[in-house]
Amino acid sequence: MLKRTIPSIVALLLVVLFLYTGISKLMDYTVFKEQIAVSPILAPIAPFVAWALPLVEFAVAIALFIPAWRLWGLYASSVLMLLFTVYIAAILSFSTELPCSCGGILQEMSWQQHLVFNITFTILAVVSAILEKKRRKAKNTGDSDAAFSLT
Repeated sequence: MLKRTIPSIVALLLVVLFLYTGISKLMDYTVFKEQIAVSPILAPIAPFVAWALPLVEFAVAIALFIPAWRLWGLYASSVLMLLFTVYIAAILSFSTELPCSCGGILQEMSWQQHLVFNITFTILAVVSAILEKKRRKAKNTGDSDAAFSLT
């Protein structure tokens, strides 16, 4: 039973994360835009990222919240978290002195702490997507035990 609730719990955590960071970015939009404008990676596309990223975070949060869309939301979360993780790893290779553009209390983390946080959430999203896909496949075939077998 716990294995069946893992995707729902992780989806809820991701909804909170994406809504929180998206709202934080929009509430301090000018600061967010300025922070990504100094990023050596995002500077050329900073104006686009400044408005698109919060919208993407909100769209993914909505997909995660709606049960019929949850699997796609978990896939999108996996990709988004992987992109954030790769970005942080790249930033660490440039400079750890750059400001974090995450928003809210997440801004208080060091880049190394962010990397661990993002890797953790990436793994949670991927595992949850796998479990959700297996659950749906088992539901469609009528085999409730197949959803969680290792073979």
